[in-house]
Amino acid sequence: MKTGMRLTGVCAVLLAATVVTPTASAVDQSDLKASAAIQTVDVKGVKVAKEASAETRRIIEAEAGIAAAAANVCGAGYTISTGAARYGTNGTTYTWTNGTTSGDRYYDKPICAVFFNDTGSARYMGIRLKDNYTDTPHTEDFGTFSTYAGPVYQKRGYCGEAYSYMKSGSKVVVDNILTVGSCN
Repeated sequence: MKTGMRLTGVCAVLLAATVVTPTASAVDQSDLKASAAIQTVDVKGVKVAKEASAETRRIIEAEAGIAAAAANVCGAGYTISTGAARYGTNGTTYTWTNGTTSGDRYYDKPICAVFFNDTGSARYMGIRLKDNYTDTPHTEDFGTFSTYAGPVYQKRGYCGEAYSYMKSGSKVVVDNILTVGSCN
């Protein structure tokens, strides 16, 4: 039954999304060099940052198709998972990077975050992504959604935080923070 509820939440994404895998000729060569900076492991066909938590790997391994759909929501190039967190049967947050850097520091990596609604019905929910810098405004997407909140992006989001929130009626059922990447 859990799988059925999760699949209901992403059916629209899977039907509407077309997974495009760029060929080497379609990708800027500088992007290929930068992507080498992040080491990845393959988890059932999904690229996961080598330093991602065991929980992230477990979530992606359990439902690799849904994880791939989450990456697809982020758009072309966001194919490396940096984190995932499941909040009971309510929702799952995923964070992704495209492997490039947007600055000269380790955590200057573009990040995308999506919070999937796993309940099968519309809920007030949201995702807020903040980077590791105090002067950068947070990006967020809050409202009533039946499939997902987001995607939201930060240019230097690695080592930042993805905040997920969901209500069921007047009760708050998700109020959690996921650290993006493996950071001190």
